[in-house]
Amino acid sequence: MAEPQPQTLPGKPLADAVTRGVRAALAAWAEAEPGFRPHLVSVLASDDEASRVYVHSKARQAGRLGVRFTVRDLGADATQDELHAALQTLSADADVHGIVLELPLAAGLDADAALLHIAPRKDVEGLTPANLALIAAGREAEALLPPTPRSVRFLLREALGDDLRGRRVAVIGPGRTVGRPLTFMLNNRGVTVTLCNEYTRALADVLAPQDAVVVAVGHAGLLRPEHVQPQHIVIDAGISVTPEGVVGDALPDLPVRAQTPVPGGVGPLTSALMYQNLVRAVKLQRGESVE
Repeated sequence: MAEPQPQTLPGKPLADAVTRGVRAALAAWAEAEPGFRPHLVSVLASDDEASRVYVHSKARQAGRLGVRFTVRDLGADATQDELHAALQTLSADADVHGIVLELPLAAGLDADAALLHIAPRKDVEGLTPANLALIAAGREAEALLPPTPRSVRFLLREALGDDLRGRRVAVIGPGRTVGRPLTFMLNNRGVTVTLCNEYTRALADVLAPQDAVVVAVGHAGLLRPEHVQPQHIVIDAGISVTPEGVVGDALPDLPVRAQTPVPGGVGPLTSALMYQNLVRAVKLQRGESVE
C-alpha cells in the first residue's frame, strides 16, 4: 500500500479570510466616518535591501486595502537619538495609527532601545516590551500580538482544531520575534510547550512525542526526516535566502502529517495579520472593545 502523502498547509486561504475581515472594518469606518483611513508608518534606519523589499510589499498591500502608508526613511547614518526622536514624534501624532520599525537596523543602532520609544498601542508588530509583557501575563486581549506567532497559532488550529488544550508542541528557536512570544501564546491556549534551539541534543527523541513542531531559527535545512514522526504537524517560520531561492528551516516534503510550504505558508498570513493589528490598534487607541 502506498504511503499517504503529507498535507500541505498553505497560508493564503487563511490570509484571504483575515483580509476580508480587515476590508469589512475599513468599509464600516468609511461609511461611518467619510474620509477616515488608518495611517501606517514604516520607519527605516538602514540600507538593508531586504527591508526595502518588505516595505514595498507592505505599501502595495496598503494600497489594495485603502490604508494610508508612509515611509519615514532615516537612512543608514541615523543616530540612536534621531531614531528615538522620530519614533516618539510618530507615537505622539494622533494622525498616525500604526508604526513598524523595520529590522535589522544599521550597525551600531540598538533595536531594543528603539522599541521602547514606540507607543504600545501603535506597535502593530507587537514587539514592544509592554505588549510582550501582556502576552506573558496572559492578558492577550489588551495587547497587540506579534503577527508571525499569531500566524503559527492560526495554522496549528487549522491543522489540529480550534481547541488546542492538551496538545504538545515543540518550538525550535527561542527568538524574540517568534519563539519566545509564541511559547507564551500557546501556553495561554492550554498547550504544553517544549522550547528547543538549534543546539538541542537528541532532537529526534525530544520531538517524538509531540503533536506539532514549529521551527523558527533561520537555519536552512535544520529539520530533517530523521527528526520527525508521521503524526507531526510542521509549521516552518524560518526564512533563508539561498542561490536556489527562499527556503525554510525544514526540508520540504518531510514524512509528516502536514507541513507548511516556504514560501507560501506562514508569510502570507503574517502580512494579513499585521493589517488586522492596525484595525485593532485603532480600536485600542479609541478605547473601543476588541475581540
